[in-house]
Amino acid sequence: MTDVVDKKTRSRMMAGIRGKNTKPELLIRKALFRKGFRYKLHDKSLPGKPDLVFPKYNAVIFIHGCFWHGHDCHLFKWPSTRKEFWENKINRNKEVDARNYKALKDDGWLILTIWECAIKGKNKIGLVEAVDQAAGWLKCGTRDKVIRAKS
Repeated sequence: MTDVVDKKTRSRMMAGIRGKNTKPELLIRKALFRKGFRYKLHDKSLPGKPDLVFPKYNAVIFIHGCFWHGHDCHLFKWPSTRKEFWENKINRNKEVDARNYKALKDDGWLILTIWECAIKGKNKIGLVEAVDQAAGWLKCGTRDKVIRAKS
């Protein structure tokens, strides 16, 4: 299948995709802030530069886009063009995630991963539920947690 836009337009569109301060990230962090949680953003001193760092709780939150991190959900679909490029890119992202998670665990951090599908798409649990789960985890989290869409 050919692309529906020309190369210049596609390049501009792809360049506009951000790695931080994404819409899901902004929604979640603002909601947690309203609940009284204070955090640091994208701490470069930690492996993977977690989206939100809560030193008080020794916890970090990653808010992952389902496509870029190859999540097994209804929002992820392998592209039909440039298959080898996308397989390498997404599989490398997964490897880097695993390496960063291990380094954080070794340093004693608790890790919460919130997937984009939790707040977007047909099986979403919704922003309120995702934030409530994250807040509950921060208050009494004793192990890592993943928040995703309903199965």
